Amino acid sequence: MRTMTRRAMRGVGLLCAAALSLTACGSSDDDTASDKSVSGGDLRSALKEGGSITVWAWEPTLKTVVKDFEKKYPKVKVKLVNAGTNNDQYTALQNALQAGSGVPDVAQIEYYAVGQFALGKSLEDLSNYGAGEYKDDYSPGPWNAVTEEDAVYALPMDSGPMALFYNKKVLDKHQIAIPTTWDEYLEAARALHTADPKAYIANDTGDPGFMTSLIWQAGGTPFKNRDTEVTVDLTADKGVATFTKVWQKLLDEKLLAPIENWSDEWYKGLADGTIATLATGAWMPANFESGAESASGDWRAAALPQWKKGQQVSSENGGSSLAVMKDSKSKELAYAFNEYANHSDGVQARLKEGAFPATTADLSSPSFLDTTFPYFGGQKANEIFARSASQVPEDWSYLPFQVYANSIFKDSVGKAYVSDTTLADGLKAWQEKSVKYGNDQGFTVNK
Repeated sequence: MRTMTRRAMRGVGLLCAAALSLTACGSSDDDTASDKSVSGGDLRSALKEGGSITVWAWEPTLKTVVKDFEKKYPKVKVKLVNAGTNNDQYTALQNALQAGSGVPDVAQIEYYAVGQFALGKSLEDLSNYGAGEYKDDYSPGPWNAVTEEDAVYALPMDSGPMALFYNKKVLDKHQIAIPTTWDEYLEAARALHTADPKAYIANDTGDPGFMTSLIWQAGGTPFKNRDTEVTVDLTADKGVATFTKVWQKLLDEKLLAPIENWSDEWYKGLADGTIATLATGAWMPANFESGAESASGDWRAAALPQWKKGQQVSSENGGSSLAVMKDSKSKELAYAFNEYANHSDGVQARLKEGAFPATTADLSSPSFLDTTFPYFGGQKANEIFARSASQVPEDWSYLPFQVYANSIFKDSVGKAYVSDTTLADGLKAWQEKSVKYGNDQGFTVNK
C-alpha cells in the first residue's frame, strides 16, 4: 500500500556522490564471491542454524512479516529499521556503502531506483538462489523492473497497475461519460470545467513518475540502457509525442487544477468533487478512505483511458522491491527472508493489511477478485486492477540514474506547468540535463 509520505518523496535523490565512478557505490566484496549457486538445502541449513539480519524498509506491513518469520524460524532474529522513505533511505544506504560499514542485509528499493544500485554492483544477483525461476509468478511490470537479462536484483513486493478513479456523483451530475480514451478525457475536461468553473477533471503540477507512466502506456521507450551505454530520447520518442499532444492542450486551456498531490487542498478536492478523476496506481484506495472519507460511495474505478481507441494497454505507477545487499554477511538468511516476504506466506500477511500484490496467483485468485470496496459503492475494483496488471508493456526501462533525473524534473519539465514554456521545450531541457549528468558520471549517453 502506498502512503502519503512515500508518494510525496518519490523521485528525489542523488547518486553516491558528485563525480562518482560507476562502481563507487559497489560492494567491498569481490564481485565473484557470491556467484556460486545456493540450493534450497543451503537455505534450510542456514535457517536451522540461525543468526540475525537487518532489514531497511518503510513499508508498514513488513512488521507483521517479521513477526511471523521469527515465529516460524525462532533461531533467526530480524531487525527492521525505518531508515527513512525513498531519498532519505537511499542516501543513508549510499553513505553506508561508501563507508563500507553499516550496510543492511536487505533493503527496500523502489522499482525506478533498482537500476542505480544494480549498476553500482551493490545488489546480490538472486538468480544464484533460483529466483530466476519465478518470472511467471510475478506480473510483467514489476518483474521487468528487477531483472536485467538473466540477473535478478530484487524480488517484487507490490505493484501499482494504473486505473482511472473517477467521482461518479460529479460526472453523473453533469452527464459526462466515463472517458475510455485520452481524447475523450480532454473533451470531458472541457465539458466539466465549462459546467462548473470550480471543478477540474484532475490536478497536475508536474510529476515525473506520473508522466513517465503515461508515456510508458503510450508505447514510449525514451530511456534505454545496456551496461554503461544509455539513451535518453525525450524529443523524438513516439510515446512522448503522443502524451505531449494531449497534455499540452490540458495545460494550455487551464483544465488541470494547480494543486500538489498529497496536500490538504488535494484531499479536499477529492472529497468535495472539485477534482473529478485521478489516474494512478492500484495502491490508492486506502488513501481515499483515510484522506477523503466524506466522499465514500461517490468514487469508482475504471480502466485507464487508452491512447488509441480499442486498445487494452496499461502502465505501472509506483511499487517497491526487496533486495539483498552484496555486503551482507548473512546472504542465505537475507534471501530466505526476502523469499518469505515476497514469494511465500508473507505475501498473504501483507495483502490482509492492504498491500497490492505483484504475484500473479494472488492477482487471479477468486478471494482477491471478489473483494468488494464499500468506498467504491461495493464495486469489485480488484477485477479492474488485476486486468490492468496483465496489460502492462514489458519493454519499459528506467535510467540507471533515474533518481537524479527525477530530482531535476521540476526545474525543466515543471516549468511548463507554471509558465509559457511548452512541454516539448521542458522535455528537451530535461533530456539535455540528464545527458550531461550521465556523461559526467562516466556513462556513455546519446553518443
